[in-house]
Amino acid sequence: MWDALQLEFMRNAVTAGLLVSLVCGVLGTLVVVNRIVFISGGIAHAAYGGIGLGLYFGVSPALGATLFSVAVSMVMGVASIKSRERADTIIGVMWALGMALGIIFTELTPGYNVDLMSYLFGSILSVPGSDIWYMLCLNLVVLLFVFYFYKELVAMSYDEEFSFVVGIPARALYFVLLGLISLSVVMIIRVVGLILVIALLTIPPFIAEKIHGLPRQNDGARLPPQHSVHPGRLVGLLPVQPCLRRDDYHCCRLCLLCFTRNRCTGR
Repeated sequence: MWDALQLEFMRNAVTAGLLVSLVCGVLGTLVVVNRIVFISGGIAHAAYGGIGLGLYFGVSPALGATLFSVAVSMVMGVASIKSRERADTIIGVMWALGMALGIIFTELTPGYNVDLMSYLFGSILSVPGSDIWYMLCLNLVVLLFVFYFYKELVAMSYDEEFSFVVGIPARALYFVLLGLISLSVVMIIRVVGLILVIALLTIPPFIAEKIHGLPRQNDGARLPPQHSVHPGRLVGLLPVQPCLRRDDYHCCRLCLLCFTRNRCTGR
């Protein structure tokens, strides 16, 4: 284990896994509590449109995915507020539109883009040092945001009408939350790919809510080198591991969701 950490790409992989786990644990809890899982999935898959636009116009695919994801998240946020009855339809349209634009612009881009597969399926072993700094900065922003607006986020998550009555800017916090989810999606794509982003954002908080345990998400890189399974593929499967090991249900009670529920109910 220590010999493997002598290699830079292994250190980057372990660091990326830890940082992604942290942001998924915090934002994923808010995603599940606010019931915006479908919006998060739509943002993740629509990000492919930004990747295709970035490749076509010769800019960084990560930059294109970031800008496109933020724009799509704002549209989905407005749709979920203005037309609640048809919000799921609009989100589904944006989901499909983003994927379609990504495929079209990727096909129109001359040459073969080898790096494109890493955005689809992830590559935790090829995360560069520049992405590590981006992940670190985003984690700091997310943690500071949740820490500073903790009470407001709790009120918005569990009783939106109460938050309006007491003067909490619930809509502003909602759009900021969607923006942070968009930025996090781009970060998670580098690790597990856009297809499995929704798995890391939803499965661990859901299990933690039901069982009060905290699944581990960073064991993908621990697969022995003689196995041919790509580590990035395993990260999306690992959140369901506690379902197969019932002895680990109560091994940890550090989940933000459990703490939030205890605060709200006075326990």
